Amino acid sequence: MSPPAERHGNLQVRIGGALWAQGEVKGHGKAYTEVGMILQRNPDHIRGPDAAFITAHSLPPRVSPEGFLETIPDLVVEIRSKNDTTAEIAEKVDDYLQGGTKLVWVLDPTPATVTEYRPNSQPKTYRQTDTLACDDIIPGFRLPLAELFQD
Repeated sequence: MSPPAERHGNLQVRIGGALWAQGEVKGHGKAYTEVGMILQRNPDHIRGPDAAFITAHSLPPRVSPEGFLETIPDLVVEIRSKNDTTAEIAEKVDDYLQGGTKLVWVLDPTPATVTEYRPNSQPKTYRQTDTLACDDIIPGFRLPLAELFQD
């Protein structure tokens, strides 16, 4: 896989920073970026979300001998790269939800949207005038999309 482009890297810092500042710093759990997580063993199935958050009740996380998370994050963030197909994104989302993730956010730089996926729910798309929240995972978390996607 080729390295992410400039916009992807900047969005990853912004969402990871928000998870850290509004979640980890306030004692709600632990934030990650670019972390390997094991979804299945024998055969191993590992994904590397762009950002993730594990709530405090699941800490400390279980970590494999290889250094990957065995504790499934409550929140996973994927940032769509220009070459990601809709099918590839759908497969990742499905993997995370089947693995036990409670919330998946897919950030799409163009057209500056975030689509929220939860188990047994219809996806919900947020636009630049909306604000992300996830009180069931990070109480008080608020991130205006205009701030996230600003140039």
